[in-house]
Formats: sequence, structure tokens, C-alpha cells
Amino acid sequence: MARKSTHLYVIALGSNQRHELAGSPRNMIEQAIEALEMPDIDVFAQSSVIESTAIGASSRRYANAVAVIASDLEPPALLQRLQSVETHFGRTLDLDIVLWSGGIWSGERPALAIPHAAMRERNFVLGPATEIAPDWRDPLTGLTVRQLFHRLNRPKPLDRLQSPH
Repeated sequence: MARKSTHLYVIALGSNQRHELAGSPRNMIEQAIEALEMPDIDVFAQSSVIESTAIGASSRRYANAVAVIASDLEPPALLQRLQSVETHFGRTLDLDIVLWSGGIWSGERPALAIPHAAMRERNFVLGPATEIAPDWRDPLTGLTVRQLFHRLNRPKPLDRLQSPH
């Protein structure tokens, strides 16, 4: 019997609400990483937990982290597993597949596209990912996570004009 191939995934974790059992968003992220450890999922590496501001109108601060996991699960099956972890935490947690060792996934589920469409514009994903997977390449741009992070954070031309000399 042939052994299934093991996939590596970069998973982004985020929360901005207290959970009645887990407590603060930071604690929830740490407990969610522990919850990802399952017989068919191994947490290979995890970043530190950072705080970030919300995208949009919310004034709550987010706790964010990134984990690299290994699993024999294909992307749609892993997505279902991540959604069950989110449900366990009462939807006060967001888990996203950001990158996959298989490269690009755009399967039968329109809600699942790998690489994650917005990852290149999100410091709260790229910063923690740079900590644990800096050389992982974005299959669409060919750039590493570290390069994407530095591109996102380089001064804009207008910033250079307004900064004091």
C-alpha cells in the first residue's frame, strides 16, 4: 500500500474577541495552535503571537500568529478540519490556509484558494510567517515570504518626500 504524501501548510490564526473558556485573544491563539495537533496534523513550527489593528471599522485589537503544519490531508479536507476548530472556539477565531507545499489550489470550493488572495497585503500574516518560514515561496509571484514582507513595508515614494532629512 502506497503511503500518502505529507503536505506542509502555512496557517494564519487570528482573534479579536475574548472566549469564555480560553480567555484573551492571545490565549485563544495559543490554545488553537494546541488544538491543531491531531493524529493526522502535526504542528511543525509556530510564530510568536503579535497584536495588530483591525481591518475595517472594528476598534478591537487582534492577536495573530502563523503555524506551519504537516498533514496527509488534501486542502479541502484540511479546510474542513480548520473550520471545525473555529466552530469549537465559537467563531471567535479565524484560521486560514495561506500557503501549501503543493503550490496553487483552486479546487471545487470557491472559498478555498491557495495561496490566500490577501496574504501579500497583510503584515499580520507576513510578519509572523517571516519568523518561521522566511524562504517559503509564493507560487504566484516567485517571491519568498521575507521578500513579500519587505516589499510591503518599504517606504512609499510619498513617505520619502514627507520624512525629515
